[in-house]
Amino acid sequence: MKTKFFNLLVVGLIVSCQTQEDTYKLAFGSCNNQVLDQSYWQIIQQQQPDAFVWGGDNIYADTKNMDSLKAMYQFQKQNPFYKDFLESINYAVYATWDDHDYGLNDGGKDWKYKYESQQAFLDFINVTDENRRQQDGIYHAQNINIGSYDLKLYLLDTRFFRDSLKASSNPNKRYESWQKANGSILGNAQWQWLEKELESSDADFNIIVSSIQFLSHEHGFETWGNFPHEVESLKTLLVKHQVKNTILLSGDRHISEFSKIEVDGLNYDLYDFTSSGLTHAYTGFTSEPNQNRVGKVVSQTSFGTLNFDFKNNSVLMQMKSTKTGETLQEQLIQF
Repeated sequence: MKTKFFNLLVVGLIVSCQTQEDTYKLAFGSCNNQVLDQSYWQIIQQQQPDAFVWGGDNIYADTKNMDSLKAMYQFQKQNPFYKDFLESINYAVYATWDDHDYGLNDGGKDWKYKYESQQAFLDFINVTDENRRQQDGIYHAQNINIGSYDLKLYLLDTRFFRDSLKASSNPNKRYESWQKANGSILGNAQWQWLEKELESSDADFNIIVSSIQFLSHEHGFETWGNFPHEVESLKTLLVKHQVKNTILLSGDRHISEFSKIEVDGLNYDLYDFTSSGLTHAYTGFTSEPNQNRVGKVVSQTSFGTLNFDFKNNSVLMQMKSTKTGETLQEQLIQF
């Protein structure tokens, strides 16, 4: 009897280990006002993610005073709900920034305090690597090993190098697309870095994090669509290097939605999962065009989860309520 029980126990442990190594859960979100209710971290924690990705606007600063910026980051870091959450995921947190934590609304490369802001951001996510501290911009790639599988994160910087936006002649829109190949979002150095990282990737899944939307381009706010040649550049790199199983994550908009396109030369559809915001949302949303939208717009506070199933080569993307944790909308990608 003891031998039979022992054998069952061993088999159970093996199955458990295999299950853990075949799956991985990533939570992410954006637009977090540090002075608003932070109890939603308990809701995210209940989902038992393996890691969390900040998608930008991680605090709301909008200040030239770098001491104030640092104090706001510290205020967020000391929040007891956030601290408990970080402990629950063993501090596996990755991040990019957007304009409000950069320090200037819709700010780009001309922001006077971008170098000081960069150091404050890196302090917030506890980066000690001197190479990351000395480089221009906060872009970073992170390899995550899950058993015999690999997940690779590309955290893009859409602020430090971004050229000026084109003001829209339409009074209902803030910006419009450049008609020629004017300007850049990522800048030359970051594009060169990104190509090397994509070219060398053997990861089972590749997750590209951009603070602003990539596939929704008709709304007239900040989007990659304001620089359509930059959209084409990323698509070209994905095809050129046959980057496996790529998903885009974005924030910024205070709404959540899925967008999807077909890319000639890729054997899968390219999705952009927008999750925004964590503490406040565009609750008065009625409609806006997005020819690439899949499903509906969620205009309540939410966070996103990606459930990776390596064995079945699939990802279940879910929008979750910050109030209850219930699933508001989901999309399964079968690569």
